[in-house]
Amino acid sequence: MNKAFVKESDADDDDDLPEAQALPAGIRNYMTPAGYARLRDELAQLMNVERPAVVQVVSWAASNGDRSENGDYLYGKKRLREIDRRMRFLTKRLDIAEVVDPAIQPNRDQVFFGATVTYQDKAGDTHTVSIVGVDEAEPLAGKISWISPVARALIKAREGDTVVLRTPGGIEELDILEVRYPGPA
Repeated sequence: MNKAFVKESDADDDDDLPEAQALPAGIRNYMTPAGYARLRDELAQLMNVERPAVVQVVSWAASNGDRSENGDYLYGKKRLREIDRRMRFLTKRLDIAEVVDPAIQPNRDQVFFGATVTYQDKAGDTHTVSIVGVDEAEPLAGKISWISPVARALIKAREGDTVVLRTPGGIEELDILEVRYPGPA
């Protein structure tokens, strides 16, 4: 089919997609050593394994002739753009990362970055969360970003304290039951 009849172009239209969550202005990119290692490993995997494999497929597909209807070529080029975008993002984040090891935290009775906190809400439900970097956050796994509202309410509190969390549903009080850090006590 002639390109005049299809709504496709060779331009990188999806390069206009927003990058992953940008850091708020003035916020440092704190990361745990494990989170830093995970991002560094992902970058190495993309750079040394995935990208070369896709480049090989695209090269092969390009040698087959007509590129306008060549699915391997079109998909490969799109996948290359996705990989390159992710690599740029990871490189930028790793360059500005400040690795903070919670295992060497001197004030182990107080909540700071890297702490694992068990608290009880007003409904009597108990929650355990670890305060981690923005790029490490997995709320469903109990890892919350240090700039999240819950983490901000918990920071600097101690075991036995009651902190105030402001939510869209109103003010909620959280009772801190336990504060712990990984590594040596």
